[in-house]
Amino acid sequence: MIKRTLLLSATAMVLASCASTGQVLSAQEAAPASPVIWASGEGIDPSAINDWVSTFGDQRLVQLIDEAVIENPSLLAAEARIRAARASARAANAGRLPNVNADLGVTQRETDAGGSTSYSAGLGVSWEADLWGRLANRANAGLLELEATDADYESARLSIAGQVSRAWFRLIESRLQRELAERDVETKERSLGLIERRFEAGVSRSSDVRTFRSALASSEAVLASRLQAEAAAARTLEILLGRYPAGQVNHEADLPEFGELAGIGAPAELLTRRPDLRAAEARLQAAGLQAEIARDALLPGLSLSGSLGTGGPDAGDIFDLDTYVATLVGSLTAPIFNGGALRAERDRAAAAAEAQLRTYAGTVLAAWREAEDAIYADQILALRVEALQDAFEQAAAAEELVIRQYGSGLATVFELLDAQARRIAAEGQFISARRERATNRVDIYLAIGGAFDAPDLRTLEG
Repeated sequence: MIKRTLLLSATAMVLASCASTGQVLSAQEAAPASPVIWASGEGIDPSAINDWVSTFGDQRLVQLIDEAVIENPSLLAAEARIRAARASARAANAGRLPNVNADLGVTQRETDAGGSTSYSAGLGVSWEADLWGRLANRANAGLLELEATDADYESARLSIAGQVSRAWFRLIESRLQRELAERDVETKERSLGLIERRFEAGVSRSSDVRTFRSALASSEAVLASRLQAEAAAARTLEILLGRYPAGQVNHEADLPEFGELAGIGAPAELLTRRPDLRAAEARLQAAGLQAEIARDALLPGLSLSGSLGTGGPDAGDIFDLDTYVATLVGSLTAPIFNGGALRAERDRAAAAAEAQLRTYAGTVLAAWREAEDAIYADQILALRVEALQDAFEQAAAAEELVIRQYGSGLATVFELLDAQARRIAAEGQFISARRERATNRVDIYLAIGGAFDAPDLRTLEG
């Protein structure tokens, strides 16, 4: 596999291929400047971690990712594309070697005088001299496409790990929200019992009873919705694992707690760490080679061909050395007139290479934006989780106080319902914010192309 180069070398290749059309690109124009540190994460440890999955401290998540990277259908398809690209690369390199063909024939002729049979055997060899490196460029372009396809697999593998992580945290959140809805139903059932006893004692009004029965029914409807969401989240995860979507994933786990963000490396490292950027760069280099191939098609080509044949009326004649005939032909061909098709193809390939260059630059910028967005969001989500935790704790304390006040006749049923609703809403938002922060941590590691330990289908072949 061709050793990777950075953006500058890829740019130089495209510059060379575009020179014949007068389209001159500058490296400064094509390559975005990389900052030394993240704009949104000043002071973050510049080292890079070797296994981002382990930072969540969840062994169950590790097991699920290990399963997904072996069984996920889309990842299996990506691995098959590597094998297809490997075969294409071998085929592209075969053009640099001589082409040898053998034939064995029997000819039967019928005439008025009778029939005759002749036997023949031959061996033909042809070879094109790579005068301008055109065949070498075609072979190298095939290797670059293999490199890009291999990086595509790495990108898919990283994406599957991210999708499983997100789905896992979503499933945990769904369970926590369902448990919250169950506690809400239980709380309202207890409160309704209290109100009914007060009504029987002549302390509460019948409207209080009906109001709370309505609130209980609403809470039961929310619980039904939470149960449905939990089952759907489980099936989503099972599909990623390559399992039948039965909604039977064991998910008795809690959302992770986080400290300060660390180990995400430097912005410049994205060019080598993100597999989608490595794939884009390999295809950029391949586009430059294709432009050179199209340019060299305007130059003369030299080919050699030879044949060795024998034959006769008897089958044994094909082994008779006296009947062997050998020929060797060399030809030098050059295009003279083809309606401008070759020049048009040269210009098209050069323009396509330039477009690939511009697209690559945009892809790099988009990758940096994804990382900056996620790094900044981690800081904001940390503040949000802290604020929502305080809001939940205060709402829970207020609910307990109102319950006591209601029992003493110092609060109305509407104040009790409002206190319970505030506590439920605050706790639900707190749970969702914790899940969002966990998901955002996953987004950070995907954005920087973080490494992780898991089985690799490429090492499990055979």
